[in-house]
Amino acid sequence: MTDDVSRSDEKRLLIVEDDKAFRSRLKLSMERRGFTVFDAEGLEEAALIAANQRPQYAVLDMKLADGNGLDLVPTLRQIRSDMRIVMLSGYGNIASAVAAVKAGAVDFLAKPADPEEIANTLLNIEGGTPPLPENPMSADRVKWEHIQRVYELCDRNVSETARRLNMHRRTLQRILAKRSPQ
Repeated sequence: MTDDVSRSDEKRLLIVEDDKAFRSRLKLSMERRGFTVFDAEGLEEAALIAANQRPQYAVLDMKLADGNGLDLVPTLRQIRSDMRIVMLSGYGNIASAVAAVKAGAVDFLAKPADPEEIANTLLNIEGGTPPLPENPMSADRVKWEHIQRVYELCDRNVSETARRLNMHRRTLQRILAKRSPQ
């Protein structure tokens, strides 16, 4: 009985990240903040750990070696409906953030995300509004975000996205291969 009580009191966190160095640093930082951390490199391993440990929190990388972190969100929601999930991505864009929140994540953070920011996001009670950005997006960034949104809405199909945006498929592929403008 005491094991169940102590287990319910601890803050269990699942980190799913295929970059071993980043995963190790994040795990250590989160442990220093009082989390009991379980880490996984890919989707299958993460699903097994989540089923066994039933963490209250999860930090998922968007692009993993074995798939997309978004694909894991419904599985985690089935295991524990109240799990607070934060998505991370090195290719932060509005379309990905919208897709993450629609899938059930509480927030989307662009890499490199500060461990303090991740912890605050995980522990934040919903309803708070984010501060206004100091530097609004440039016109190039807004264009890039729009392209990313249409790409996500077309289920990441380049040909369909190019048709809907009325642009050549190769041009779209070049745009998608580049990092986002600042």
